[in-house]
Amino acid sequence: MEIRFQTKEESNKQQQEEFLKLSKAERFYSFLRLSERMSRFPVKNKIDKNKDNFQIVIEPRNK
Repeated sequence: MEIRFQTKEESNKQQQEEFLKLSKAERFYSFLRLSERMSRFPVKNKIDKNKDNFQIVIEPRNK
């Protein structure tokens, strides 16, 4: 493991350069791996405001 002290801009530039060195197929697989890791990323649960609500539907009468 290597520890580097660099700015965020330097780090982003280095990551971009390393990514662009990959072949098109490797970039695609890297994207898929990232997408899969993001799907497991913890997120705040959304509150469904209408969860405990109910609706009364009155059908119109045919004349």
